[in-house]
Amino acid sequence: MVELRDRWQSRGSFLLGAIGSAVGLGNLWRFPYVAYKNGGGAFLVPYFVALLTAGIPLLILEYSLGAKMQGSAPKALGKVRSKWEFVGWWALVVGMIISMYYVSIMGMSWDYLFSSFKSVMPWGTSAETAEKFFNEKVLNLSSGPFDIKDIAWGVFIGAIITWVWIFLVIFKGVKNVGRVVLITVPLPWLMLVVLTIRGLTLEGASTGINYYLAPQWEKLFDPSAWLAAYGQIFFSLSLGFGIMIAYASYMSKTSDTTNNAFITAFANSGTEYLAGFSVFSILGYFAVSINADVASVVKGGPGLAFVVYPAALAKLGDIAGWMAPFFSICFFITLITLGIDSAFSIVEAFAAGLEDKFGWGKTKTSAILCVLGLLGSLWFSTTAGLYWLDITDHWISDCFGLAIIGLLECILIGWLWKASKFRQEINSFSDIRIGRWWDICIKFITPAVLIWLLITNIWELIEKPYGGYCSLALFLGGWMVALMAPVIGIILTIIKPKNPRWKMEEG
Repeated sequence: MVELRDRWQSRGSFLLGAIGSAVGLGNLWRFPYVAYKNGGGAFLVPYFVALLTAGIPLLILEYSLGAKMQGSAPKALGKVRSKWEFVGWWALVVGMIISMYYVSIMGMSWDYLFSSFKSVMPWGTSAETAEKFFNEKVLNLSSGPFDIKDIAWGVFIGAIITWVWIFLVIFKGVKNVGRVVLITVPLPWLMLVVLTIRGLTLEGASTGINYYLAPQWEKLFDPSAWLAAYGQIFFSLSLGFGIMIAYASYMSKTSDTTNNAFITAFANSGTEYLAGFSVFSILGYFAVSINADVASVVKGGPGLAFVVYPAALAKLGDIAGWMAPFFSICFFITLITLGIDSAFSIVEAFAAGLEDKFGWGKTKTSAILCVLGLLGSLWFSTTAGLYWLDITDHWISDCFGLAIIGLLECILIGWLWKASKFRQEINSFSDIRIGRWWDICIKFITPAVLIWLLITNIWELIEKPYGGYCSLALFLGGWMVALMAPVIGIILTIIKPKNPRWKMEEG
C-alpha cells in the first residue's frame, strides 16, 4: 500500500485541531443568548441530554468513519456506498459557502480590532451610538439586499488578511495546522478568562450572571427549549461539514475515536459556558451603569459582538482610561482566534476531498479554494453584505444544509451499514466501550431530532418569510442557495478522474 496520506504529529495535535474547529464564534455570541432565552440554568438539562444523545454519538460516527476509511467525507461515504459520495461533496460545498460569509464576519472583527487602538472607542458607550457606528462606519449598510452601492473596505481588507492566513496555515498540510493550533486554540481561552475575571469584578456582574443562570424550570416543558438545545449542540460541534471526517482520516485506523469524541465535546461545552460568564458579567455591568434592565441589553449574533458588547467595553473607560482599549483588544482578538480555527478547518476538509479524488497537491488545492473563498467573501463585504449573510446562513445552514447531511449520515451508518457492526469495530480500538445506546441514538434519536429540526424550519419558512424578506426574487434566491450545494456535489461525484488518489492509496 502506498502511503500518501498526511498525518498529525500527535494525538494532541489532532485534538487541538478538532476542538479549535468546534469552538467558534457561535460559542461566544450564540450560546449565552440561547441559554438565557431557553431557561437559564434549567437549559443545562436539555443541553446535556442533546449532547449525550446526538452530539457525541454523531461525533463518534464521523471520527470513526474518517479513521476507518482513511479519507475525506466524499471518499469515506463513497466507500460505504458508492452512490453516497455526493453527500460528502454536499457537506464540503455547504462548508465552503459558510466559510465565505464566516470570513467576512472575521473581517468585521479585524476592522474593530484596528479601531480599538485608540484612547477613546469610536463606537461610543451606548447601544445606539455603537449600532450607528456598526451600520454606517463599518458596514456602510444599504437599505436592502439589492441595494449594493459599494464595498465595505475595512471588512474586505480584514477578509483578505484572513484568507491569506488560512492559506499559510493549510498549504503545508496538517503538520503545520498542528503547530498553529498550539497557539490559536489556547489563546481565545486565555482571552476569555481575562474578560471573565474583569467582568466578575464589576458592579452589576452578579445581576448579569443571575439572568444567565437563574433556572426557569417551566422551560423544560417547552418543546422549543429542547429544539434549541439540539440545534446548538449539532451546529456547535462542526457536525455535517465533513471536517471531523477529514481530520480523523489523518490519524491511524486504530485511533481511539470514542475517547477523542468525548474530549472534544466536553471541551466545546466548557468553552460555551465560560463564554456565558464573560458575556453576562459585562452586560450586567453595562445595564447597571446605564440604569437599564439586563434583558433590554441582551442580544445574540452580530448585535452582541459588534454593538452591545463593544459599547459595554467602551463604558469601562469610565472606571479607568486604559480599560476600554485593553479589553476591546482582548475581545476582538478572541473573536478572530475563535474564528480562524473553524475557518481553516472548513477549507482543509474541502482540500482533502479534492486531493483524494483528483490527486492535486496541497498547495494547489489550498490556493484555488482560498481564491474562490475570497471572491465569495467580496460579496458579503458589500454594503448589502449583512443582508445576504443573514439570508444565506438561514437557507444553507439552518434549513436545508447541515441537518440533512447529518440525517443522511445516520441513515447510511445506522441502517444501510448496520450500527451494531460499526460499533463493534469502534470498540475494538477504544478505551471507552460504547453500548447499544449508541445504536439507538444513531438509528432513532438523532435522526428523529434532525427531522424535527427540518420540519420546524420549513414550517416557519412557509408560515412567515424569514427576516421579512418576502419578495419573490429573494425567495427564489434562497432556494438557489439551498440547492447549490447538492447540485455541485452531484457534479463533483459524476466527474471520474483516471487515477483518483484513493485508488492509488488502496493499491
